[in-house]
Amino acid sequence: MRWLSPLLAALLTILVGGLMFAALGKPPLEALRVFFLNPLRDAWALSELLLKATPLALIATGLAIGFRANVWNIGAEGQFVVGAVAATGIALAFPDAGGRWLLGAMLVAGVLGGAAWAAIPALLRTRFGASEILVSLMLVYVAQLGVSWLVHGPWQDPEGFNFPQTAMFSEAALLPLLVEGTRLNASFAIAIGVLLAAWVFIARSFAGFRMEVAGQSEAAARYAGFSVSRTVWIGMLAGGAAAGLAGMSEVAGPMGQLTEHVSSQYGFAAIIVAFVGRLHPFGIALASLLMALLYIGGEQAQQYLALPSSISKVFQGMLLFFLLGADVFVQYRLRWAKR
Repeated sequence: MRWLSPLLAALLTILVGGLMFAALGKPPLEALRVFFLNPLRDAWALSELLLKATPLALIATGLAIGFRANVWNIGAEGQFVVGAVAATGIALAFPDAGGRWLLGAMLVAGVLGGAAWAAIPALLRTRFGASEILVSLMLVYVAQLGVSWLVHGPWQDPEGFNFPQTAMFSEAALLPLLVEGTRLNASFAIAIGVLLAAWVFIARSFAGFRMEVAGQSEAAARYAGFSVSRTVWIGMLAGGAAAGLAGMSEVAGPMGQLTEHVSSQYGFAAIIVAFVGRLHPFGIALASLLMALLYIGGEQAQQYLALPSSISKVFQGMLLFFLLGADVFVQYRLRWAKR
């Protein structure tokens, strides 16, 4: 039931979603068709689904490594933004550069930028006992304000008609396309590689075993001689590096530049993806596709049903609510007893 409960939560989300559409005056079956089937109607739509799922899978995979050890990195959104900023800095510093080294440098900068941002709550947690939940969450808003200052100030495109955005990246700073005629790029292949590497780390490495033990019982980990501080550092840095990589793939992929709206709430949505996927790489791959479907379904509802695109956030919230509710009955048994 632990693995079936995400499926049950998805079915309940669809059922209650139909009731919600009916309450909004929309035909439930037609609305659900637009929301869930329109994004799958042709090859272009499928490529957009995979493109949207890529950053979600990357971030959720990094977060899952920490979550399995009870290291609660809630600030992946900020690490995503900082990774995008770091990669943009490399692209803008070498606007006329050619060769594959530029993309490699941007990738490294994105990973290091996200990891450095995650190192702040890791340091405060291990050195001063600060809550990594609160620190990582507050750093999200620092990162968002920082990118806003950059695109309104020193990095603003002088030929951009005063829009808060950088200049477009050169061709050498853009990820190559995987399928011609679509926007699906090499970040999708990178995400598959990260998922496989995460599976090896979790299931086949001693470091992954140490984190599993620390997550199940910190006292047992200490008794076995496992360093709890090292667990915190690995969990936070893995989440930050993966989020920074996702930020790099976004600015070097479909966006092609850094804008004030680079933050797409992927970092927060990836938390749901990680738990729906049961903190397992294979489950995360499937859950990221579902979450991407909810994102694109919201856009379809706005276009064809005259509903706000934010309705996708309602579906995301329902999915998490039903998953947590189902997990209560996985962990506990309801008993009727006489008073």
